[in-house]
Amino acid sequence: MRAVIYARVSTSGQDYQRQLAELRAYADRMGYEVVQEFTEKISGAKKVAEREALTGLLGYVETRRVDKVLVYECSRLSRRAVDFLSVIEQLTEQGVSVYILQNGLETLLPDGNPNPIAQLVLGILAQFNSMERSLIRSRMESGYNHYRANGGVVGRKVGYRKSAEQMKAEYAEELRLLRKGYSLANVYKLTGTSINTLRKVRKIS
Repeated sequence: MRAVIYARVSTSGQDYQRQLAELRAYADRMGYEVVQEFTEKISGAKKVAEREALTGLLGYVETRRVDKVLVYECSRLSRRAVDFLSVIEQLTEQGVSVYILQNGLETLLPDGNPNPIAQLVLGILAQFNSMERSLIRSRMESGYNHYRANGGVVGRKVGYRKSAEQMKAEYAEELRLLRKGYSLANVYKLTGTSINTLRKVRKIS
């Protein structure tokens, strides 16, 4: 049984190593061969087309035999209900089962047919995740409006840019890999740092 792992966190300050560790442990218990891992640090509210690792995963399963995609929980795939369900549908059409570790749900039955219970539950969870995203945005907007109404200024100071030293400290591992001759794409796969950020890091190397 060939499986790929997908892990995502929303910001560069977060870490997806716990997701990877638990998904690897699950694959090991089940006797699955993990043939590839896809990781990224990007908001789950971004469209699929804007997410390099997720689009990379979808492209990978189109050209290689993959039986399962292992994900820690459904919001890791997307917080946009329409995108989440679209990804599930695309993988189902290719005969690839998605296993959501936190919920113990699998989209395909052992005979390869869609799992109707998983489809129902995941559809509901996708809607909840989408609602949660909307509530978070609403609370943030309310907080910003209150802050501005009381004389506050939101955003970076005019002309603010990280110094070269700050960039070197924050992206030390990325810088080390680039100096060793790794390509931007390979550094992205290893660290999850976006290609645009890696281009800026390369300029200070």
